[in-house]
Amino acid sequence: MKPERATYATLWLGRAGLRPTRQRLALAELLVGDGQHRHVTAESLFEAARQTGATVSLATVYNTLRAFCEAGVLNEITVDGSKSYFDTNTHDHPHFFWEDDGRLSDAPAEQLQIARLPDAPEGAEIASVDVVIRLRRKS
Repeated sequence: MKPERATYATLWLGRAGLRPTRQRLALAELLVGDGQHRHVTAESLFEAARQTGATVSLATVYNTLRAFCEAGVLNEITVDGSKSYFDTNTHDHPHFFWEDDGRLSDAPAEQLQIARLPDAPEGAEIASVDVVIRLRRKS
C-alpha cells in the first residue's frame, strides 16, 4: 500500500463514517487511492484486489460495495437489470455503456437535456433519474 494512496483511502472512509477495516482500506485504495473516479464491477474490483495481494473474498467485495453505497460514497448503476457497476463519482451524471466490451464510462452531463419527465403515479415521487446511453461500435 503506497502511503499517499492509503491516506486518501482512509480519509474517504472517514468522511463516510465507515470504520477503516483492513478489507475496506484495501478496496478503498483501489477505488479512490489515486483521486480519480472509476466504474467497477464487484468482479473487476475483486480481481484487482487479488492482483495486489489483498486477501478478500468476492462476498466481502460485494458486502463492502453495498456498505459504500449505503454510506453515500458510491453509486450503483444497474445495466440490463443483472449487471451492476459502482461509480465513485456520486454527483448526478449520465453514462455510456459500451456494449462491445461491457464497459461503463461517464457521458458529458452538460450535453444532456431532459425537457420533461412523466408525472409520478399517485402516492409516489421521483427519487432520481438514471441515464445510461448504450453504444456499440459501428460496423
